[in-house]
Amino acid sequence: MKELLTAVREGRHDDVPALLAPLGRAERRLALAELKALRTQARGWDRHERNKTLKAVLVAGAGCHTGPAGCATWIGARELREWAHSPYPLVLAVLADRDPAYLTDLVRRLAARSVDSEAEYRLVVELARMADCPLPVSDGMVRGWAERITTARWQQPRRPLVDILRAEPHLDVLAPHLLEMPELPAAVAWGGDPATDGHWPSALSALAAECVLDRSALLDRCTTRLLRGGKTADLRFCLLLLRSLEPTAQEEAERVADWIALAGDGPSPVAGHAQEVLSRLDGHGRLSVAQLADASSPVLFRTEKKLVRSQLVLLGKVLRRDPSAAGQLLPVVAEAFGHPDIGVQERALKLTARHLASSPPALREELAFSASQLGPVHRSAARALFGDLLDAGPAGDAYEEILPTAPVPRRLDPAPETAAELVEDVVSLLRSGSREVADFERALDGLIRCAHTGRTALTDALRPALADQWWAGSGRQDEAPLPSSRNLDGLHIVAAALFGRTSEQTIAAGRTRWTATGSCFHAALDGAMLARLWEAAAAIRAGRLPFLLATPTWHTGSIDPMELVGRLRRYQALGVGPGPADFAQALLRVRRSGGQEAAARATGLGSAEGDRLAAWLRADEPVAPALRPYVEDEAPPGQGWLQQSAAGARRMLLATRERLAIQQEFPRAFHWLGRPHAPGQQQCYHWGTGAPQLAVLPEDAETLAAWLLPSVATCADDQRGGASILPALVETGGPPGRSLHLALAYALGARYPEDRLSAVDTLLILAAGGRLDAPLLGDELAVLIDRGLVKPGRLAASAGSAAATGAYRTVLSVLVKALPTLLAREPAPRGLNDLLAVAAECAEHGGAPGTGPIAGLAAVAARGGSTQLVRQAARLESAWLGGPAC
Repeated sequence: MKELLTAVREGRHDDVPALLAPLGRAERRLALAELKALRTQARGWDRHERNKTLKAVLVAGAGCHTGPAGCATWIGARELREWAHSPYPLVLAVLADRDPAYLTDLVRRLAARSVDSEAEYRLVVELARMADCPLPVSDGMVRGWAERITTARWQQPRRPLVDILRAEPHLDVLAPHLLEMPELPAAVAWGGDPATDGHWPSALSALAAECVLDRSALLDRCTTRLLRGGKTADLRFCLLLLRSLEPTAQEEAERVADWIALAGDGPSPVAGHAQEVLSRLDGHGRLSVAQLADASSPVLFRTEKKLVRSQLVLLGKVLRRDPSAAGQLLPVVAEAFGHPDIGVQERALKLTARHLASSPPALREELAFSASQLGPVHRSAARALFGDLLDAGPAGDAYEEILPTAPVPRRLDPAPETAAELVEDVVSLLRSGSREVADFERALDGLIRCAHTGRTALTDALRPALADQWWAGSGRQDEAPLPSSRNLDGLHIVAAALFGRTSEQTIAAGRTRWTATGSCFHAALDGAMLARLWEAAAAIRAGRLPFLLATPTWHTGSIDPMELVGRLRRYQALGVGPGPADFAQALLRVRRSGGQEAAARATGLGSAEGDRLAAWLRADEPVAPALRPYVEDEAPPGQGWLQQSAAGARRMLLATRERLAIQQEFPRAFHWLGRPHAPGQQQCYHWGTGAPQLAVLPEDAETLAAWLLPSVATCADDQRGGASILPALVETGGPPGRSLHLALAYALGARYPEDRLSAVDTLLILAAGGRLDAPLLGDELAVLIDRGLVKPGRLAASAGSAAATGAYRTVLSVLVKALPTLLAREPAPRGLNDLLAVAAECAEHGGAPGTGPIAGLAAVAARGGSTQLVRQAARLESAWLGGPAC
């Protein structure tokens, strides 16, 4: 046994089988205990030595285990699989003396574990051969098998995929399981070009045609997989295989329930195929009227207009062939009356009109009731068709705009006053890494308060709960290596100082850091936050501060000016001077609007801080005023900035002016905020902006929006997530102006739906609070569209989503300012018809705002023809001139 363990320690894995063979069960159990200890020791070794030793440990441990469960766990351990050349032939050698029952159990257990490679697949296959048992099938086994096939494809001489698969001994059990996996192996899902000899769907269908694979089973599994759904690539593979199998009419008829379900609920490509199958079945006389009705109802509710139109065509074909089916099919057609697209509504109404004449009165009444869902543009045609049966609708009801409840700032709960209350908050914050402003600020202020009244009690209460933190140990400061000030952040800075684990030099280094001129605003805001934290760390060591001045009043980070005056008065009564960074942050957070009474009381304090607060409130100026955005390329220097987009267009961005008061009166860490800045002059490597950064300037949404524009503008190009910060940004204070509306304009034309949804939320929040400048937003959109920075189709999607919430007049008031620019362009930009459709729907529901005609609309509507552009322009013109249509 000693020779075995020596060989293992030295990494001589080739010697292990011979040294293991003469050992009995008792010796193997003793050796296994040593191997487990060696495996634990090796985790701290150099990687090369560790892998060399663990390779021998794997082989020896597999032979020393006397039970299949333990052996499978040992072989499948992730840390024992870090090797370049497979040791599994040696594993097979040490297991060669096991009985078939043992090996069968081992094979089953290994197959059920995560098989990650071709080598592991080969191991299980060989063990199954040795045990003379069927090969178990699992997702891991199929992944390993697919890797083996991919490897074989690249071996010379190159062979077609179908020949490689045909030669596989386990093809009949592994290939069908591909269609049952939650996610296909990447090499299989990609599939390749159908015209090449490496296309998986073509190869599998060819083998099914040769009866090597069960064709009926593949058809069943394909349809089942499509019904289950999944990743787009996986469904594309199943659909390609299904088409390649070329099911007969009989086979398609046997699965008619599957096609009905897929047509209604499947992704667009799958639903389109199911719709084609149902149309073929109808042509062969294998689809009953009842089945067609069942299939049509969910399809007509889909948003894809192509699918809906195709289904209406199929319904019309059946109705022409069999007029007696009108009783079953016309109520289904009438369900399209409620479709959001007026073109679909028109098709459904015309189809109903063609087959209504012979309908019984009861059916006419039912259809007339459904026709009340039609849009105002079709109301007259419906009335001509149904007469008095049509409900007059809510024409007399006054229109009411539906907007969300405007967000109301939430007051923060008071900071904990005792150590027992504080411990839970601090531990929760440090463990979760939460970035909630309210949680962080309460915990920070609580640490300062409790350390001031009882530092020893606080550290005694926190130490057991935070024993795993390096700074919460009980040793002396020099007993643990301290990170530099650059590696500490958040609440850890203050907590480490509380426990005496940061030196004065470290704190001094943190306090003297500042943001370089060429840095971005993310670094500047982070620098301001860190300056305050290092200042708090110094204060908590001295225990001199009773509380912090800059603790917010509301969740946005803002401070009530009267409350800040009260805090300064308490400082004055206690004879305590505020920390420069904390007071600077308090000034940036104080609510400036309506602060004249607070300014008078601040002056009455008779202190330098009181006078500074009064002057700050009376000035009521933004931290860094944004300059007017330009429209022409020849904008005067400093008026704006051009930045190249991925599409080649030059983005519209904003510069900000300097604020001398910040550079002259604030600590150095805040000076960046008061300097003039133009986008493109800073290097930014940050990814996203969070609530803590916004809370540095909670009363300066316009300034933040100007600095955020370079990142927000990318969402209209090819970046994802640029608009996610906007809903939080508009909850901050300060009147929204050009910066915020320009950022919103970019976001409304974002490429990705999640960014457009953020933009819609932002639009509705501004409107709900009465802070939306619709003409300004419309003007910004017109400029961006004219420069090719926003696509009309994407704007139409955002506007449609906002209108669907009930904010018709809000959306219309924005669009009417953007439309003239688009209507004047020749040729008409792509997506204009969609934008006109949204505007028409808004006018039909909410009425025209009475601001005069829309420039260029009448000319487009008068062009004639049946294009969607002309039809939607005429529809908007009719609704605009007619006023409220509902």
